[in-house]
Amino acid sequence: MLESLVFGSVALILILSSIMVVKSRQVMHSALSLAAMLIGVAGIYVMLQAEFLAAVQILVYAGGVVILIVFAIFMMRWEK
Repeated sequence: MLESLVFGSVALILILSSIMVVKSRQVMHSALSLAAMLIGVAGIYVMLQAEFLAAVQILVYAGGVVILIVFAIFMMRWEK
């Protein structure tokens, strides 16, 4: 019962954050939603008892890829 409730809440977070990645008009909000989605995927890995994959998911994807996206956003010049 508790596992189903936790899985449902993590799945809801995954669905909402993935929709926000696509629907957001601001790139920074999209990058933050992507980070939330990748952390949610790590939560699913923990529920599947794959702790190593969860750690790799957080370190490589949520840590590395999202930071590179944020740096690219900050380094671009937005001329009006």
